[in-house]
Amino acid sequence: MSNIDLHGEGVDLRYILLDEYHAFGLNENELAVILMVDHLLRKGDRLITSDLLSLKMSLKTHEIDKILSDLVRDGYVAYDTGEEGMRTSLSPLREKLYKAFERTMAKDRQNLLSEQRASALSRLYTHFEKRLNRVLSPLESDLLGNWLDSGYTEKEIRDALEDALSQRKRSLKSVDKILRSGRIRTDIAKDGYSGVTDTWNEDIERTIEIAKAKWIDDEEE
Repeated sequence: MSNIDLHGEGVDLRYILLDEYHAFGLNENELAVILMVDHLLRKGDRLITSDLLSLKMSLKTHEIDKILSDLVRDGYVAYDTGEEGMRTSLSPLREKLYKAFERTMAKDRQNLLSEQRASALSRLYTHFEKRLNRVLSPLESDLLGNWLDSGYTEKEIRDALEDALSQRKRSLKSVDKILRSGRIRTDIAKDGYSGVTDTWNEDIERTIEIAKAKWIDDEEE
């Protein structure tokens, strides 16, 4: 079994280490020791000792020995014993860096999705107001967001609005029914059944009507 360094599987974890070492609670001397250990492992050395590192670094042997002990204690470096004898491993650090990498990627994906959703919602809001020739209520705006969160594409929502308008229907209730009916047909064609109902949420309708009445009352005051 070969030594595991900080580069592999298409990801150079050294870059992540340089970005994240403070977050891991490492100082610059510990970082330098880790990078030198990684360098020597990639060159083919198996057992990295403080004496060997002192030949490559300006730190004293006893300083390096203390750093190595701390890195082993904190789960960044390991000394494994196998058939070929003891060897130094950065596997514990590698696992920590991969987890940090995955968290960063997940956060980036979430930020991208949030930006895409916000952009799609803004475009839909503008489109609906233009096609309906009126201002949408906050609850109707929320409904646009609910459609996106339910997996309807921006095109599907726009097409459903056009279908409703072609039937001389100008309410979001009609648009919602068209979307639901389309989802039901797609589900049945694919799986033979659908968990979606074509029933409009009456609670939403009542809430919208109450909100409209409240706005009228406020204007009359």
